[in-house]
Amino acid sequence: MDRDEVDRALSRLEAEYEAIETSLLALQDHAGRRLLEGAELTGVTRDRWASAELSITLLWTYFDSYTAALNGAREARARRRWPNRDDLLELTEALRGRAVVIAGAAGQRPASLTGPAKLSERFTLAELVARMNELYASSLDMVVAADSVWSALPARIDLLSAELRRTRSLAHSVGVRPGEHPAGDDLESITRELSTLRDQVISDPLAFWRPAPGSSAPGGGRPDTERYDRAARALEDVRREIEAVLRVRQDSEERLMRLRDVLSRADRTLTEARSARGEVLAKIAASEVPAVSGPPTALQERLSTAAEYRRHAQWHRLSPLLESLERDAEDELLRARESLTAVTAPLAVRAELRGRLDAYKAKVARHGLAEDPVLIERYDAARRMLWSAPCDLRVAEEAVLRYQRAAADVLVPRGPGPADRRGDS
Repeated sequence: MDRDEVDRALSRLEAEYEAIETSLLALQDHAGRRLLEGAELTGVTRDRWASAELSITLLWTYFDSYTAALNGAREARARRRWPNRDDLLELTEALRGRAVVIAGAAGQRPASLTGPAKLSERFTLAELVARMNELYASSLDMVVAADSVWSALPARIDLLSAELRRTRSLAHSVGVRPGEHPAGDDLESITRELSTLRDQVISDPLAFWRPAPGSSAPGGGRPDTERYDRAARALEDVRREIEAVLRVRQDSEERLMRLRDVLSRADRTLTEARSARGEVLAKIAASEVPAVSGPPTALQERLSTAAEYRRHAQWHRLSPLLESLERDAEDELLRARESLTAVTAPLAVRAELRGRLDAYKAKVARHGLAEDPVLIERYDAARRMLWSAPCDLRVAEEAVLRYQRAAADVLVPRGPGPADRRGDS
């Protein structure tokens, strides 16, 4: 090397020295490294930190040797402004040769990286820089990964645990307790999971680290939040269920009043249907009248149970009971109305026949034919059948039809038939 090459090499090595020193000091002061030093580690983090500690110790050993070699080269260069051949040979060896000797185990990286230890190892300054960069990158990667997990997960777990405590308090206030309600059991399960998860994250953060595929940068990856996310979703499901129970507590009295009203209407409708059935049997002959069931006693008993749940603030039991009662009560009212309709169908048929008979009588009267003896006779026959009890609807309908046909004949006279025309001729 000539003088200019020596000066350029020294300048480059000094710049590298400053960069390495800055990086090592930053690693030394890194919050993640300090946490790792004081933590009781387990699992993969414990193993990797043991290796990283050796790497960091080795880094400083390498750096001290690098510093000593660089200082020696600076001193050799500073002896003369214009170095002679012997000086240049010495500087060339110092700057490019394997002049740095690191003896014994201090010169070895962890055995898992290099295999069996050597008695000593020689480096050029460039090789030493490359070795330090390699050890620094692996150490920093481990420290950054652990720090990222610790920065992300414990705080989120603590926030979720606080939300869990609020939800448990709310659940207890509405009677949702373990062993009595599935949501209470879920809260216990989530509590255990969050406690276990936090302990594992604190002691083994690297178990919750997912490196980015293909990334070579230190700390390339992200914390694995799958278990946390699953617990958060489970808590959200429970919270919605508790809110549903709370809504029951707030509007339960109004819903119970509506249920009583619906069941009362169903009962009145069935009473009306039973009364109508008696009337039909007495007034309509030869008619199939369906039976009418009794009042909905089973629903009344369940309604009493719901009221009891409300008095004792058993909201978690009241909620599903009210939902099923509301469906069944509406079904019961519909069934009562259908029963009334079926029972009163013969009376509706009789009323329709009466209306039809009177409508035709009024039409005949408007045309001045009310005194027609045939119409009077057929009207009276149909009226006796429709206004007498029991009424045979089939016979009464035939009588109304005969009156309709007679009225039609009078209102629209038919033309003479062939026999009439022969008589006229």
